[in-house]
Amino acid sequence: MFFPIGDVNVTRGVKPIFTPLFIGLNMAVFLWMFQLNEYEQTDLVMQFGCIPNRLMHGEGIYTLITSIFLHGGWMHIIGNMLFLWVFADNIESTIGYVRFLVFYLGGGIFATLVHVFFSMNSEVPCVGASGAIAACLGAYMVMFPGSRIKVLFILFLSSFRVPAYLFLGIWMIQQTWAGIGTLGTAAIESSGVAYWAHIGGFVYGLLAGIFFYKEAKAMRD
Repeated sequence: MFFPIGDVNVTRGVKPIFTPLFIGLNMAVFLWMFQLNEYEQTDLVMQFGCIPNRLMHGEGIYTLITSIFLHGGWMHIIGNMLFLWVFADNIESTIGYVRFLVFYLGGGIFATLVHVFFSMNSEVPCVGASGAIAACLGAYMVMFPGSRIKVLFILFLSSFRVPAYLFLGIWMIQQTWAGIGTLGTAAIESSGVAYWAHIGGFVYGLLAGIFFYKEAKAMRD
């Protein structure tokens, strides 16, 4: 498996505060959940995770936000926070605190709504920051396409660098292929991964990245 572990950081702009804050908040919530018993964890996820069928009936609108800060396991939280740490800081440095906050939460909400659209009748709660993080990936691909991403190849414990457009392009192709393969409510529920939230978040990020492109170009020049 491959994981991003670093990139070329923007040296100008604001110093990121929301990126480390979101990482800390997600970890704090997860560690708090971890000390709950199984029934308490289930109740928490059912209450604050986004359940498509309930949302379609106008219930639990607040879960569009709260679900972004819940995670289902160690690999889920570690993988998400690693991607957030690598890709979000340059975006925040470029567009500033307020716009990054709106962008991040907006990406998470939009991604979740895309997931809901493809699984309207599902009673399975959707949790995780991956939709909002996918928005960061999409924006990064447009804003910093030539940035060199340091990738860890776990099998051989070796690392190498690839252009952002290549790494993120392959990631998006994988998500799209998997998402198409899960079309149908039963398949989406059994997959355990909200691929359409990833796809929706990434597309949202691409569009936002186009809007922020001039600012990113000024940072690179």
